[in-house]
Amino acid sequence: MHIKKFKKLLILLLALLVLGGCTGNMTGGKTESSKKIFTIVTSFYPMYVSTINVTRGIASVRVINMTKPQTGCLHDYQLTPQDLVTLESADAFVVNGAGMEAFLNDVISRQKNLKIIEASRGITLLRDPSGEYNPHVWVSITDAIAQVRNIAGQLSAVNAANAKEYESNANIYIAKLEALKTKMHASLAHIKTRDIITFHEAFPYFAQEFNLHIAAVIERDPGTAPTMKELAAIIDMVNNSKVKVLFAEPQYSPSAARTIAAETGAKIYSLDPAVQANTEGNAYNLISLKEALA
Repeated sequence: MHIKKFKKLLILLLALLVLGGCTGNMTGGKTESSKKIFTIVTSFYPMYVSTINVTRGIASVRVINMTKPQTGCLHDYQLTPQDLVTLESADAFVVNGAGMEAFLNDVISRQKNLKIIEASRGITLLRDPSGEYNPHVWVSITDAIAQVRNIAGQLSAVNAANAKEYESNANIYIAKLEALKTKMHASLAHIKTRDIITFHEAFPYFAQEFNLHIAAVIERDPGTAPTMKELAAIIDMVNNSKVKVLFAEPQYSPSAARTIAAETGAKIYSLDPAVQANTEGNAYNLISLKEALA
């Protein structure tokens, strides 16, 4: 008798468990564990930094950086098979735009449903001496702030469920950038010289913001050493002018800058375009500029 009662009780308990599980799925729609994750892929490190700040603390959003943290600028970058696999799982792809991602059309043709978030949308672009648009807009704090707003606004349009969180996070991050911008402008307002020589074409937006004059560029493209003729021209310019400051970049070899310094007596400092992990960006640049130009 006791055994029969025990069996009945066991059957009743099992039925309640099954019904309880079904009821939870029916009334709540998807359970917390089965909610769809909104996956965002970023093209390279500067876009990753802005995006993780815009998405901070949102449990249903995942951010993946497509390229390795030490890739640097995407000049002539070629998509790898792993990049394509990464993009297949993405709901949105955050890119700098302005020509930085030369492979973007290929991505769009392969992933027709992928939402493209273009951080440089609406920003006034500068042109290189070659006539092409310069894509290094994030190096200017003012333009970096505009990019953060762009990322938050465009993500809100394609993922409305998290729109309030995107906006709130963006405002918090922008406040930090605004504070750094104010500090840098105040610190650089009274520097003695504003003529500089930079490593490559990463700093026109930065120079424009802080009223600096780029007298020469050592390498038009990083990794492409200047010709002997170009090197001689820079050496002559430095020797015949008051420009005695060379800025290399921590991501690249300073060998050409060292050659110029040896021939002219100019001093080498460093400016960081913040394209890789483990670098300091504009906080570092402020210290370097104050030391070099004061």
